[in-house]
Amino acid sequence: YPESMTDRSYRDQILVLTYPMIGNYGVPSDKDVDKMNLPKHFEWIDGISVAGLVVGEICTTPSHWRQTSTLSKWMEDQGIPGISDIDTRELTKKIRENGTILGRITYELPKPDTDMKLLDPNSRNLVDECSVKKPIVYNPSGSPRICAIDCGLKLNQIRCFVARGARVELVPWNYNLNASTFDGLFISNGPGDPVVCKATVTQIQKILKESNIPIFGICLGHQLLSTAIGCKTYKMKYGNRGHNLPCIHHGTKRCFMTSQNHGFAVDAKTLPSDWEVLFTYANDHTNEGIIHKTKPYFSVQFHPEHTDGPEDLELLFDIFLDAVKERLSGNIPKSIKQNLTEKLTYKPRLDITLPERPKKVLILGSGGLSIGQAGEFDYSGSQAIKALKEEKIQTILINPNIATVQTSKGLADKVYFLPLTPEYVEQVIKAERPNGVLLTFGGQTALNCGVELDRAGVFDKYNVKIMGTPIQSIIETEDRKIFAERVAEIGEKVAPSEAVYSIAEALDAAETLGYPVMARAAFSLGGLGSGFANNQEELKILAKQALAHSNQLIIDKSLRGWKEVEYEVVRDAFDNCITVCNMENLDPLGIHTGESIVVAPSQPLSNGEYNMLRTTAIKVIRHFGVVGECNIQYALNPESEQYYIIEVNARLSRSSALASKATGYPLAYVAAKLSLSVPLPDIKNSVTGSTTACFEPSLDYCVV
Repeated sequence: YPESMTDRSYRDQILVLTYPMIGNYGVPSDKDVDKMNLPKHFEWIDGISVAGLVVGEICTTPSHWRQTSTLSKWMEDQGIPGISDIDTRELTKKIRENGTILGRITYELPKPDTDMKLLDPNSRNLVDECSVKKPIVYNPSGSPRICAIDCGLKLNQIRCFVARGARVELVPWNYNLNASTFDGLFISNGPGDPVVCKATVTQIQKILKESNIPIFGICLGHQLLSTAIGCKTYKMKYGNRGHNLPCIHHGTKRCFMTSQNHGFAVDAKTLPSDWEVLFTYANDHTNEGIIHKTKPYFSVQFHPEHTDGPEDLELLFDIFLDAVKERLSGNIPKSIKQNLTEKLTYKPRLDITLPERPKKVLILGSGGLSIGQAGEFDYSGSQAIKALKEEKIQTILINPNIATVQTSKGLADKVYFLPLTPEYVEQVIKAERPNGVLLTFGGQTALNCGVELDRAGVFDKYNVKIMGTPIQSIIETEDRKIFAERVAEIGEKVAPSEAVYSIAEALDAAETLGYPVMARAAFSLGGLGSGFANNQEELKILAKQALAHSNQLIIDKSLRGWKEVEYEVVRDAFDNCITVCNMENLDPLGIHTGESIVVAPSQPLSNGEYNMLRTTAIKVIRHFGVVGECNIQYALNPESEQYYIIEVNARLSRSSALASKATGYPLAYVAAKLSLSVPLPDIKNSVTGSTTACFEPSLDYCVV
């Protein structure tokens, strides 16, 4: 909310926030600035841009290390009205049905004949009201020189250019442009109807006519560039607003999460013949970007730079600056279209994609369970069977537990009530001769069994393909020592720790790390043999217990009291990657997630922290080559943005079932489809039946 409320694209609009409780992390200080003296946590320098705020419930006691004020006090200080205890879900339905509507906040119900004096902000030139009045230069000694037309720009657009070495001159919306004074033209976002900005369109047309200087537009800038080349724009019924909207890149067909805030759109049917569509919104198929076929001009409707939003396409700034530098160097430039397609192209690993679809698949089920325990893996296995049956694939299930849904009549084509041990599974493989096997739907028991079978060469012997996440990735995430090394390769950190194999080694490791320490058994179920030790005696007892469950023990530096946060991540064989749900343990670090009270989505994380951990999650999961669903757990310092990665479960976990129930996103079902090398954008959203499953659910409710 600090970002949205200071975003000039929302100028003079009443903003409705659909999440039930707002203000949990307070408001940070506007004195916290970067090296250019720009506020770090807001979208502009002049305070709040919105006309008013409507929320379900306001938090009066925020909890965050950065807060300097409550949301209410911040608004009060700037004279911005707000109202709480409103049924925002019902209000959202009205807006959905009627489109964006005029309204006002009142103290009492108006009488029927009262003139409400509703004013339409779009009837004014909002861009003129909020644009800078004279040029401002950032990073004066930088290169190349970028002229940025300020229609209501977000500060992070300046940061994205300056971080890449550019000099940025921010000019008013109606500034008389001189092509000899800059090397690249950038057109920013802003509020209102693009038709009002005739002066900006005239200046863009002048640059297009007089030079071949590269041009890049974002949001309103996209609409203004489109208008300048002769396209039509139109007002959408509701518009697209949110941090989690999927866009398809036409050159590669890959899907990316984007941040959007627009009520107008470009009519792609009116594009001139030498232009083409660059991106399309996956759900309503509206235009999200255009590009010239040969010249260095392009624009996007979404926000690749968004402060604390998805960073999936921030490389568009690199693409633009590459074109600017190529032109300056006098080289024959590679077209922007070609450069972007090359950067976004992903070649799937041959060991992951299936050359041909299997006819018969073996599923390792949930294993022997106690009543009321770990029914989550019964859920994931059942969903996998359902997904494979839809694809007309024969399913063979091994599960010794008769009291499960997945062993019920009518689900799997054949069920073996046998223990999940390598000996029994090999006998079933020998008898059934399946083409593929799923290891990640039965929890740790099934995973460990699969790893043993692979090491023994059983899958190779019977020509059984491991579907989904490669076995090597599973081993790398389970072996704590290898995991720490692999994570370090991409500049991320796990908590300082050592892998040991005896009590003596455990005591030596603890001396090196310093007490207190946490001991954890590798490859263990439900955190067996884990706990904190404050001294040698406690560690001896813990190590003895843990080494009874596993041959490898991890001694971690104690992070007791830190927050434990986890993300459920989905990735397909073609590198489309999303985070479906994030959760926070009510208990601090040290209580196993399966035994802790969990809140989804996490409450006192700021938008910046949420997206910092989201970006890391996607980076880590891509690095390990996970295909399907997995979760990543973090320890987050409650007094800073310092974090460590605790672990990655390269399988469906207990929290996956919770996340599926919390969000309505069927993680196990989708993961099973992905194991067949089905691209994530091709899978349908199970709730709507028409939109894509390649999206990140946003909740207007809280789950405990």
